[in-house]
Amino acid sequence: MHKTIARIGMPVALIGLLFWASSTLAHHGWAWAEDKQTEMTGVITEIYIGPPHPRLMIDTDDGPWQVDLGNPRQTRDAGFVDGVAEEGDEIIIIGHRSKDSDEKIIKAVRATIDGEHYTFYPDLLEE
Repeated sequence: MHKTIARIGMPVALIGLLFWASSTLAHHGWAWAEDKQTEMTGVITEIYIGPPHPRLMIDTDDGPWQVDLGNPRQTRDAGFVDGVAEEGDEIIIIGHRSKDSDEKIIKAVRATIDGEHYTFYPDLLEE
């Protein structure tokens, strides 16, 4: 009986692990984002600084967008920490939009608030 459960349970567990891994990795890395760098301006409506990725919500002329920042270490090292931005601040984002046109998500390379630059991925910044 235990061998039968083990034979059935192992493939089911592996399939479950594959589904979990694919959803976890869906927005990690850059494969999900366009190659072209985009600039957008908006007003911050929500700020989250924490794992797995700090993020902002901004209102733009094109509607609301989710802005994924660097990982917590990159975000901190860029100087973007609690208190540097507030809801209602105007922000300029340079980054890469989602390849899925139905998703309004952009992965930020740089954020600028009041002339102060916060660069999360210096090697990727195209100026």
